[in-house]
Amino acid sequence: MAEFDSNKHQHTRYNLLQGQWVLVSAQRINRPWTGQTEPTKESNNKQDSLPGATSNYLAPGALRVGGKKNDDYKNTFVFENDFPALLSTGPDPPPPVHPLLVTAPAKGTCRVMCFHPRGDLTLARMDVPDILIVIEEWVRQLHELGKDNAWVQIFENKGEPMGCSNPHPHCQIWASSFIPDLPSRSDKNQREYFKQHDSQLLLDYLAVELEYRERLVAVNAHWVCIVPFWACWPYETMLIPKRHVLRLTDLTPDERLSGAEIIKILLCKYDNLFHTSFPYCMGWHGAPTGPYLETDCSHWQLHALYYPCLLRSASIKKHMVGYEMLAQPQRDLTPEAAALRLIETPSIHYLD
Repeated sequence: MAEFDSNKHQHTRYNLLQGQWVLVSAQRINRPWTGQTEPTKESNNKQDSLPGATSNYLAPGALRVGGKKNDDYKNTFVFENDFPALLSTGPDPPPPVHPLLVTAPAKGTCRVMCFHPRGDLTLARMDVPDILIVIEEWVRQLHELGKDNAWVQIFENKGEPMGCSNPHPHCQIWASSFIPDLPSRSDKNQREYFKQHDSQLLLDYLAVELEYRERLVAVNAHWVCIVPFWACWPYETMLIPKRHVLRLTDLTPDERLSGAEIIKILLCKYDNLFHTSFPYCMGWHGAPTGPYLETDCSHWQLHALYYPCLLRSASIKKHMVGYEMLAQPQRDLTPEAAALRLIETPSIHYLD
């Protein structure tokens, strides 16, 4: 029997944060594809994204649905989502009528945050000082919304393949009275690891990655960018501070600046991979807030997660369906192969 090779033979890997297994099937990467392909484009329509453009409701001075007008903003701009998934007021559900039919209260606030007045300027195309302004606004939003909410989820859906409804570069911020399911699992697993080892799971894991180095995409003074050993999405990455940090609000000024620098490097590599504006979903996970600000959350380590959908080209994406929805996550490209592709990809944007 042939000797096992993780780049050739199927196997499963354990996601320590989520407590789930991932099937790695490297032998499938070259299978024929005649299914759905995505349209490609280098950038958004610049004419529609200029300040005052009537077709872009996120542009400075634009009129949004419902008659509200955007500020004539010069850098970031935050407003209450016109169609929120969570409201701060409203009646709570009654007690369950049956133990198998369980409900719970859900309160919160949803906001939209535009990164820049130019709608054609993605984070990958922004200068580091402008990315730093975005990070500083993330910190302000977490500080404000985290006072009264147990969880503040900052996330960006970039590109049509990821369901983005407006190409103007922006993110969303959903603050909730409860800790959502995925962060709750992460909290549980980090807490259990800390109880057993008296150290942070992600910092111990980071030490292993720094030792083996085969999944390191970028490293700077304060941050490390890796393709996680258990990555589900083809070019999934994680950003982790080198020191123990609970939340975005705990980052020092130097860490925020170098965070902007490593985000710039990663997103340029993403765009350069297939010479396209690379679609992804990203978000920040840190220690919970609200009532948890007064509790011991030492088990937590701040990190950002990037989930890009493209697999083999700018037009072929990974579909999480079938086996992934009914059994467990599965990937074709190994995390090590994905990391090597990203490592070898230049960090200077191909359009510069």
